[in-house]
Amino acid sequence: MLITVLENMGLLCSKNRRFTEADAEENAQAAEIDRRIEQERKAEKHIQKLLLLGAGESGKSTIFKQIKLLFQTGFDEDELKSYISVIHANIYQTIKILYDGSKEFAQNDADSSKYVLSNEIKVIGEKLSEIGSRLDYPRLNRELAQEIETLWKDSAIQETYAHGNELQVPDCTHYFMENLQRLSDANYIPTKEDVLYARVRTTGVVEIQFSPVGENKKSGEVYRLFDVGGQRNERRKWIHLFEGVTAVIFCAAISEYDQTLFEDEQKNRMVETKELFDWVLKQPCFEKTSFMLFLNKFDIFENKVLKVPLNVCEWFKDYQPVSTGKQEIEHAYEFVKKKFEELYFQSTAPDRVDRVFKIYRTTALDQKLVKKTFKLVDESLRRRNLFEAGLL
Repeated sequence: MLITVLENMGLLCSKNRRFTEADAEENAQAAEIDRRIEQERKAEKHIQKLLLLGAGESGKSTIFKQIKLLFQTGFDEDELKSYISVIHANIYQTIKILYDGSKEFAQNDADSSKYVLSNEIKVIGEKLSEIGSRLDYPRLNRELAQEIETLWKDSAIQETYAHGNELQVPDCTHYFMENLQRLSDANYIPTKEDVLYARVRTTGVVEIQFSPVGENKKSGEVYRLFDVGGQRNERRKWIHLFEGVTAVIFCAAISEYDQTLFEDEQKNRMVETKELFDWVLKQPCFEKTSFMLFLNKFDIFENKVLKVPLNVCEWFKDYQPVSTGKQEIEHAYEFVKKKFEELYFQSTAPDRVDRVFKIYRTTALDQKLVKKTFKLVDESLRRRNLFEAGLL
């Protein structure tokens, strides 16, 4: 009997020892998880959150791709190849817009003879317009590229392209049409420049983490940049990103003062941008948020503004040209810049006037300019952090 009791006590002690060892191991694992969570929390604290906002077609996504190229590893071969179908789709969609537009102008324009196509060109146009209507586009080959090039070079299509602001002709049109032979090669792999020109409407949210001066340099901040769709139906997804934002980078395509929205052809793009910027400025969660305004697509603006006066836009109706050439371009740019400055201060409550507000002239396709601009943004935000820490 005594032996049985002792044996049972031994078993009990052995079980307790096993449970104690298991508990200790479990506690150590829990402590390690807590330690890692705390490490990640501290690391997250040092990451600055940037929000890239703007209306559709403002160039936000091109800026985002430039950041990937400049401050990350860029695009590997698989990523580059994934843009082949996008670029080919851009070409088919564009040539359809131009062909359909020429037919519309031929019927409705006062000088309709400029838009009349020969029967031979019409056959090509109908074929390409049908392809451009599909959901699934064929890979671009030399034969199709030759037909697209023939249509593109037709005088009626060129006349239509000259009035592209009345249609939804994308900015990438000229670049892709002038590179058709290369883009249709059987072994074609997109270049970085091709990828920058490629148009894909952003849906949902995409993010990227980077440092303008390199991850290992203590003087630089680490940023997490969020890009969201700019079309009206995408903007409801913005709100959940508004908390904890260090800076809003707002893109305004200043070349689009004579164009209408893709989603509402009655609405001027610049007026939409004005109203959107005003709405963003007034959001309560941006009370202390810095604002970086990118007046984008300056390259297109400087080519357009000497031909199409700024005052065709309702917001710029008080604009008066004063000169010609480069002097007039600068005068027009300064007028637009002043309009945005006035809007900022009109829309900013008195208790928010000390937040950082900077304006930058940008061309999203110009890599050197984008790099320089982001280094200036980084410098402004670092100075703000030092000021808030009482070190300036």
